[in-house]
Amino acid sequence: MFHKVREVTPLPDYGLLLVFADGEKKKYNVKPLFDRWDVFKTLYSVKGLFEQVKVDAGGYGISWNDDIDLSCDELYSNGAAILGQDDTVRIETDLTEDEKEIVRHGREEYAKGGFVPLDNISL
Repeated sequence: MFHKVREVTPLPDYGLLLVFADGEKKKYNVKPLFDRWDVFKTLYSVKGLFEQVKVDAGGYGISWNDDIDLSCDELYSNGAAILGQDDTVRIETDLTEDEKEIVRHGREEYAKGGFVPLDNISL
């Protein structure tokens, strides 16, 4: 059974907030992948790339570009469950004010279908 992804929001420190098609929410930590697969190191070495994460067509996964992606099954199986709205609020209240602003900005850009301009990405 596929647990299709409906929404993805990048969080500080290489976390992802995921909403699945059934409404379930999970938090996924991308950092452990940096040591497992070299291609994921690009997410921290290319400034602004991590924030460009998007849901793939059909919700079968997420991707940053043609080389870096994760399946919906990986995200669902290894994501940490968020049981309710209070847990989501608690996660965000643990952030610094600067981190909260990054999350707000990312949500606004995602809602508009926008991404970080390429000229803002530096190696």
